[in-house]
Amino acid sequence: MRLYILFGILGAGLVLLILNHDGGRTLGIDNNDFGRLVTLSAIGTMMGAGILASRRQWGESLRQAAIWLLIILALATGYLYRFDLQQVGNRLTAGLIPGRAVVTTGANGEQILVINKGVSGHFEADVSIDGAPLRMMVDTGASSIVLTYDDAMRLGINPDNLVFSIEVSTANGRAMAAPVTLRQVAIGPIMRGTIRGMVTQPGQLDQSLLGMSFLETLGSIEITRDELRLKD
Repeated sequence: MRLYILFGILGAGLVLLILNHDGGRTLGIDNNDFGRLVTLSAIGTMMGAGILASRRQWGESLRQAAIWLLIILALATGYLYRFDLQQVGNRLTAGLIPGRAVVTTGANGEQILVINKGVSGHFEADVSIDGAPLRMMVDTGASSIVLTYDDAMRLGINPDNLVFSIEVSTANGRAMAAPVTLRQVAIGPIMRGTIRGMVTQPGQLDQSLLGMSFLETLGSIEITRDELRLKD
């Protein structure tokens, strides 16, 4: 009987919605709101029928009703705060996986790329250069993107075209580097094209650097404690 009642409510509501589709309103109610009303009425009918069917066990019925109420409230809360929960998940991912750049939303609604400091004490991130992934250190002290010789070979840069004519300062001392032009550099959703870079001689640099030739194209760079925050 309860199943017939449920189908009857849903069927009647569907028929009314179909008949009043062009008008946009059913029984004076917006069609979207009327659809929600029909759904809630069906759920309420089922719950009420269940309570009446077990009227000899009011304690058990109230307990079941309370459980369903908590479930509904939890689902409603999750839906209302879904974007906040997504940001919490992103921040947790960034904290647990150093170098994983995640996107959060600032107070003004702007998107912010957050990178957590790694165990080395530096900000490292997974960067895509010309479609190839590289783990790079974000270095505001580097004037441009600086690639190790091995990373440059991994990107497919022709070593015969490298002219080591620029003197640079690295953690290992002075070194010579060759200028290159990178077709595309991307970190998370932030993407830039035609970025200048350099390639150091073999063995002169331990890790590639994401320098100012890319960072200066951003809206802002902010370091707060153990976080590096980049705005496009």
